[in-house]
Amino acid sequence: MAGIITALDLTKVYGKGEGAVKALDAVNFSIEKGEVTIIYGPSGAGKTTLLNLLGGMDVPTSGFLVVDGENISGYSKLKRANYRRDKVGFVFQFYNLMSTLNATENIELATQLRGKEAKDPQQTLESVGLGKRAKNLPSQLSGGEQQRVSLARAIAKNPDLILADEPTGALDYQTGKYILSLLVKAAREEGKTVVIVTHNKAIVEIGDHLIELRNGAIFSDDHNPEPKNVEDLEW
Repeated sequence: MAGIITALDLTKVYGKGEGAVKALDAVNFSIEKGEVTIIYGPSGAGKTTLLNLLGGMDVPTSGFLVVDGENISGYSKLKRANYRRDKVGFVFQFYNLMSTLNATENIELATQLRGKEAKDPQQTLESVGLGKRAKNLPSQLSGGEQQRVSLARAIAKNPDLILADEPTGALDYQTGKYILSLLVKAAREEGKTVVIVTHNKAIVEIGDHLIELRNGAIFSDDHNPEPKNVEDLEW
């Protein structure tokens, strides 16, 4: 099993004793560079826990998580912070934008941390169709526009890995499809490895790699030889 991301017996337990909850149970998978991977399943399946481990926001109880040849499950707190800064772009369901900063400034927060490897904030805003909204605060943007700023922020860091947690969950149908098209474009045209977590099974068809979780374990792990175009999705 080899890939840019490899999980080996990845296990996460919350709590101890009789109150312990096994959120992930000896999960194994491999993700290739440039793939669009969809992790799906019902609420409580372990999807967000897995995303938090992939993003270096949490550490496993046991097992290994290797990203680009590095066992990040053994990283110190500082090394995990550097990994999140340099390697990962996050897109959240509820945007997580700074309310007192305009669209450009929200992106600049990320690019300043990344340094010379980062992309130009204004050009990145233009790439998601928001070049004319650069000076608007989040409160002056629609939900879909805020999600595009969130995605631009992730892309502008120029990360190897983009992690999207229910990126369409708070959006209407058409706006959700637009966000998905931008995520797919990041993989297809820029070679980014994109991982999307969702409970919406209709989205699954756009993925190259489909991982279904149930009760903290992998129920299925398949590759899709003919991903559907985002514009053909219906839900």
